[in-house]
Parts: sequence; structure tokens; C-alpha cells
Amino acid sequence: MVGMTDLQTRKPRGGLLSAPPAWVVLAAVCAGQFLVVLDVSVVNVALPSVRTALDLGETGQQWVVNAYAITFAGFLLLGGRVADLFGRKRTFMVGLALFTAASLAGGLAQDGWMLITARAVQGLGSAVLAPTTLSILTTSFPEGHERTRAISTWTAVGAGGGAAGGLVGGLLTDYLSWRWVLLVNVPIGALVLVASALFLSESRADHARRLDIAGAVLVTSGVAALSYGIAQSETHGWSSADTALPLAGGVLLLALFTLVESRIAEPLISLRLFRIRSVSAANTVLLACGAATFSAWYFLSLYMQGVLGYSPVRAGVSFLPHTVMIVIGSKLAPRLMARYDPRLVSAAGGLLTTAGMAWQSTLSAGGSFAGNILGPGMVMMFGAGLLMTPIAAAATSGVPMGQQGVVSGLLNTSRQLGGALGLTILATAAADRISSRAAAGADQAHALTSGYGLAFLIGAAFIGVGTCLISLLPKPVAPAGPPVRDAAPADKAAKAGTTGTAGNADSAAAPQATDARTR
Repeated sequence: MVGMTDLQTRKPRGGLLSAPPAWVVLAAVCAGQFLVVLDVSVVNVALPSVRTALDLGETGQQWVVNAYAITFAGFLLLGGRVADLFGRKRTFMVGLALFTAASLAGGLAQDGWMLITARAVQGLGSAVLAPTTLSILTTSFPEGHERTRAISTWTAVGAGGGAAGGLVGGLLTDYLSWRWVLLVNVPIGALVLVASALFLSESRADHARRLDIAGAVLVTSGVAALSYGIAQSETHGWSSADTALPLAGGVLLLALFTLVESRIAEPLISLRLFRIRSVSAANTVLLACGAATFSAWYFLSLYMQGVLGYSPVRAGVSFLPHTVMIVIGSKLAPRLMARYDPRLVSAAGGLLTTAGMAWQSTLSAGGSFAGNILGPGMVMMFGAGLLMTPIAAAATSGVPMGQQGVVSGLLNTSRQLGGALGLTILATAAADRISSRAAAGADQAHALTSGYGLAFLIGAAFIGVGTCLISLLPKPVAPAGPPVRDAAPADKAAKAGTTGTAGNADSAAAPQATDARTR
């Protein structure tokens, strides 16, 4: 392993200034992650204003959200692989520049099609940016406690971005204009771009730069088709041809992708990675848990505004305790992981999240903030913070540095698809319950409350299944001894194939990968 002394004396490749402190790297990539996650939810509160301003119909309003979600999910794996092959810093900056430019275009849009197009380009930029943020962390911090702490911060910032979306969207829409939910990304994105150019170091995989074009086309088309089919089910139902055909096409394309990847020398994603239990199990857990956690903000926002009569700003402020609790859980997780089996930490978080969602399902039409929002929300989000950090750490454990980007893309794809599928299932169940209660003579408030309560109960079941699947994760292997602090031989350093902190992560990942394949 390359020693820390040697690590600190190396000159970073690609940065304009000397090797930055670790917190600068962490701040830059977390800012990028915050923008990506914030934009998933920040537009929701502004949709009524957008619809009025641009004269959008119901379908157009849905596509303001779906255009972003589909391109984001579809290009995640490709974005991660491009980062591995052509440089993580370069890819991070390209994705951020694309996202920032699309935000400007969307904020200035004068017609519905212009906004929808800008949102689609935003999703593409996010798909390039999101996996790169995690792969920069995993190649900049050595595997172990340092990486776990960095990932916990990344998780907390991402979760905080999701929770802050409602508040930010409400404040900007009420006090400025709906356009500022997009334009606010421009100055932040420009600032992070400058910081990235100055401080981030370049790193990439050690092998030839050859992109698997066939695999990229197949997986992008397949995931996009699945996402499109899921989005169509909200309007047309699962049995409609508008839903069934893209879903079937997506499954077929992904099957062809698997066949192609098994037959070429340099695949987009090596199928051998799925033999690493930490990768396959963590993505399975995240798929199940993401199906519920992504839906919580959506249904709580509907409940507060549609049943309790909260304004967008008040609803956003009500999410602040949720944000605080998920940050606390995410930051506490590394300390607990240092003392206990990470699987136990994650399982404890899963049980708390399940209990919080079950409690949240007891919504009432005349509910109070303390009993129906604050209490269950704090339990639910504290558990989510404990749950997600060990899962994200496990998903990248034992993976060679040259595959970190694509594994990060896979992790985000699992979470995004799980969230999209879960939201559709829960929204369909809630709509059916609302219709049946209304037909039985219940007033609107009681019908809505019953539907949202059912959605949270199904979400609790999803989290329960995900918690059970945590048992599939491999038992962590204790390090053989303390990190080597003396400088590595010059010839060994030369063979590292990268500079800055990335070299240390590469050296640390290799023996772990060998060990993981034998589990």
C-alpha cells in the first residue's frame, strides 16, 4: 500500500493548484451531489405555477418531471464508465457544466417544450455527474474508516438535498418565481466548476480508453425504456399497451445487453463484478429500500398541503426536522460501524425506518404536526441515515479502482429505478384507496388520508424486505494491521497508475477485490 507520507508529497494530475486538503475534495463532490438530488424534488412544489405560466396540460406537467427522471436513470451506467475511462475530474466538470447550462435554459424557457427539453438535458448532466461524485470519493479516500466517513457525508448531503427540495422550491416559488427553482443552480454550479478546476485531481482506470458502444446503447435504451414504461403507468395503468410495450422492450434490451457484455473483451460493466457479494447484495437492498424512501417526501408533501392545508413554504419548513435526523443518522453510522458489524448498523436503521413508516401510516384527517409528521418522520429519517451509509460503503467495497465509476453508476441506477417503481406502485395503491373511499361516501380529506396511509404501510413492507436482504451482505473482513505509514518504493509508486489520493485508493482496493471474489 502506498504510504500516507508518499501520498501527501505527490503532485496531483490535472489540478491547477497543489494537492488540496481532503475536505476541499469532499466539499466539491458533495456540492455536485446536492444539486443532483435537490433537482429531483425541488420542481415538484413549483409545478402548479409552471403549469399556469406556460399553459401546460396534465401530460405536459408530468413530463416536466419525467423528462428529467428518464434521462437521469438511462445514462447513469454510461456516465460512470466514461468517468473511469476518460478521467473522473474531467467527466465531473462536463456533467456539471451540462447541468448548469440546462438549468439556465430551463429557467428562461418561454414554452412548455423548451422547459421539457431543458429538463431532459439536465437529467443527462446529472447522470454524468452523480456516479462521478461517488467514484471520486472512493478513489480519493483509502478503503476503511476514512472512506466510510466520506461516504457518510456524501449520503447525508444527498438525503439533505432530497429533503430540502420542498423547502427551497416553496421559498423560491412563493417569494420570487418558479423560474428560480432552476436558475438557483446556475451560480452554485459555476462556483463548484471553478473550485473543481482549481482543486480536484485527475484519475482514471489504467487500461486503454475503449468505450463499449454497443453495451452503452443497449443499457441506456433499456433503462430509459423501463423508466418510460413506469412513468406511463401513472396515466395509463399497468395493463395498457402504452405501459406494457416499453416495459417489455426495456427487459429485452437489458437481456441483449447482458449477452453482449458476456462476449466482449472490454465491457461497459464486467459481469464478474456481480460475483462480488458486496456489489450484488448492496444493489438488491438499495432497490428494495429505494422503492419506499423516495416516496416518503412525495406523500408527506401531498398530505400536508392537500389535507392539513399547509402552504408550500410551511410544508417545506416542516421537512427541516426530517433533514436534521437523516444527517445525524448518516454521520453517526461510521462511528457505529467502527465498533459493530456494519450489517447490524444497517439492519438497525432498516428496522427504525420500517417502524417510522408504519407509524406514519396512521395519518388522520385532523392530524397535528407533532403526532402525524414530526414524531414518525424523525424515527423514519434517522433510521434511513443509519441504513444507507453502510449500504453505499458495502457497494463499493472490494471493487478495483478502474471499476469504481461504473459501480457508482450501478448504485445510483438501482436507487433511481427502485424509487421510480416504488412511487408508481404506492401512488397507484393510494389512488385506488382514495377512489374507493370517496365512492363509499367519505369526504375528500378522509379519502386522501386513507390513501396516503396505505402508501406508507406498503412502503414499510418494502423497507422490511430490504432489511431482511441485508443478511446477504458478506461479513466484513478486518484489516490485517494498521496502515503502512512509510513511503513506498519509487518503482511501486510509479506503477500505481494514478496520482494524488487516487493512488492510495487504487492500491487499497486491489487486495480487497481479490478477497471479495473468493467469498
